[in-house]
Amino acid sequence: MVDADQTFVIVGGGLAGAKAAETLRTEGFTGRVILICDERDHPYERPPLSKGYLLGKEERDSVFVHEPAWYARNDIELHLGETVDAIDRTAKTVRFGEDGTVVRYDKLLLATGAEPRRLDIPGTDLAGVHHLRRLAHAERLKGVLATLGRDNGHIVIAGAGWIGLEVAAAAREYGAEVTVVEPLSTPLYSVLGPELGNLFAELHRERGVRFHFGARLTEIVGQDGMVLAARTDDGEEHPAHDVLAAVGAAPRVALAEASGLELADRAHGGGVSVDEQLRTSDPDIYAAGDVASFHHALFGNRLRVEHWANALNGGPAAARAMLGRQVTYDRVPYFFSDQYDLGMEYSGWAPPGSYDEVVIRGDAGKREFIAFWVKQGRVLAGMNVNVWDVTEPIQGLIRSRAQVDTEALADPHVPLVNLVP
Repeated sequence: MVDADQTFVIVGGGLAGAKAAETLRTEGFTGRVILICDERDHPYERPPLSKGYLLGKEERDSVFVHEPAWYARNDIELHLGETVDAIDRTAKTVRFGEDGTVVRYDKLLLATGAEPRRLDIPGTDLAGVHHLRRLAHAERLKGVLATLGRDNGHIVIAGAGWIGLEVAAAAREYGAEVTVVEPLSTPLYSVLGPELGNLFAELHRERGVRFHFGARLTEIVGQDGMVLAARTDDGEEHPAHDVLAAVGAAPRVALAEASGLELADRAHGGGVSVDEQLRTSDPDIYAAGDVASFHHALFGNRLRVEHWANALNGGPAAARAMLGRQVTYDRVPYFFSDQYDLGMEYSGWAPPGSYDEVVIRGDAGKREFIAFWVKQGRVLAGMNVNVWDVTEPIQGLIRSRAQVDTEALADPHVPLVNLVP
């Protein structure tokens, strides 16, 4: 069968899906490409939603992966605001939209992403309770933070992960009062461990953010539909005009599960199980982005990565695999964050318990340094804070799996490139 007779369907209109569609065309695929998005906005990137766009420093149009006319120009059949409700793997069809349109596919890519986890407590139906995942969420929250800043209002943020901290930083820049409630002992504990989590706590405290560690929200108190306060399981009550639930995201696997595809276990983050070519348990169905769980040979573990770079690289990798190209998806996980005057990049994977020590190169007190998570002399992950153009050698150290002299690793006078075998 020639390309022109084939139909490739992509379910999910985020960065992974949009970049997969782009790659199919740049790789020369001449068949039918159908991109189905359950949002009414054109495919967009998510980092600006908690960074530049939320702060009012980036225009709305800047978040879109492609200009709207790009899809027609590249003969991509784009369906906005429509949901796929069934996959028939035997007939190789998907059903979507209110009218139940059925389309046959030769290859199918699931790029359904993730959705915010909800707070299962009283009061979450109040008007002042927010999530941040979609462009519409960011538009609403942007207005809320501006109002809170103008009126000396207070927002309580449940969760001290990346979204929680980035929104806290934005809220303080608008002038709002901020309290962050976190059940663990430091921010970002599951990613950075206790050694570096405290650095972010101090960064925010210096800007006036209040932290309440070792506690969870148990109730959001309101009156006439409006938020008045947030209560925690240790008996505290925090005044609030708004509450942000930033307690993580769950992979959107309902469609894959209903169609009988193999899923990863929750201990490894859940998601749709894929091989090194991002192929699911069905040889004609692939998955990429936040929803995909793949075995990473470098770390000897199954990973589900929820960051921008994974969508940026995973969508094109899946597209090439769908075209029959030889693909091995083994990118080193990478993400970045901007909070106040701190910019950072993180490469690798080193959850608490997986490493022996954290080696610091530079001045952590001045927040100009690189941190390395090391096990038996091997670098598992690295984070550069206000130090730039070092991602390539950091990832080189991780990929090499070579034992490194930790004294040289800590010495800023020894070029990192000299340590990469």
